[in-house]
Amino acid sequence: MASQTEQLEQIENHVRNNVPENIKKIIFQAIDDHKVAFDPCKVIKTGEKFPDFTLSNAVNKEISYSDLLAASKKGILITFYRGEWCPYCNVSLAFLQKHLVDFQARGVTVVAISPELPNTSITTAEKHALKFEVLSDAGNKVARELGIVWRQFDSLAEVSKAMGVDQVQRNGDDSREIPVPTNLLVDKSGTVRNVYTDPDWSKRLEPSVMLGWADKL
Repeated sequence: MASQTEQLEQIENHVRNNVPENIKKIIFQAIDDHKVAFDPCKVIKTGEKFPDFTLSNAVNKEISYSDLLAASKKGILITFYRGEWCPYCNVSLAFLQKHLVDFQARGVTVVAISPELPNTSITTAEKHALKFEVLSDAGNKVARELGIVWRQFDSLAEVSKAMGVDQVQRNGDDSREIPVPTNLLVDKSGTVRNVYTDPDWSKRLEPSVMLGWADKL
C-alpha cells in the first residue's frame, strides 16, 4: 500500500496531468502566493497553552476540550483540516485512522477539526470510518486563536465553485476562510508540545512523525 506521502503525490500528479491548464495554473499559483502571504510567527508556539473550546461533533453533540483532555491518558493530537472536499485532507484523515490504535497505545486521543458544519462532518467521519471525534469549528473561532486561518483568494474561490464546492452550505458562512492544515500535540497539562503547519496544503505530516511526538510525552 502506498504511503501517505506517495498518495499525496499521486493526487498532485493527477492535477498536473489531467486538470485544464487555466485551472491548474490558478491552483499552483495560489499555493505559491499563500506561501508568501502566510505568517508562521502568528501560529501558536510550543510551550503555550492550547485555548479552551466547546465544539459540536459529527452528530451535533457538544464536546469540550477540557473533557477530552481529562479523558486522555497522556494528551491529545489535534489536526485541523480544510474540509471533506479536499482530497489531501481525506488522505491525511484516513492515515490517522489507520494509525489510531498506535496513538491510543501511547495514551494519545486523536481529534480532527474543520470549519464544516456537523452535517458535513458526519459525511467525513462515515466516508473514512473514523473512530475519533470530528468537530465543527464554526466560523474558525478556534483556528483563529491559533493563527492558522486564511481567506481563500478570489481566483481559487472561483475554481472551487466550478468544481461544485459550496462552502456557504458546508461552513454556514460566505467568509471563504479555512484553516491552514495543522497538527498539534497537547500534553495532559494543556501545553502545546509540538506544532506542524504548512501553507502548501498538498503537504502533510506523516503519522510516523506524530507517533514520534507521542513517544516523548
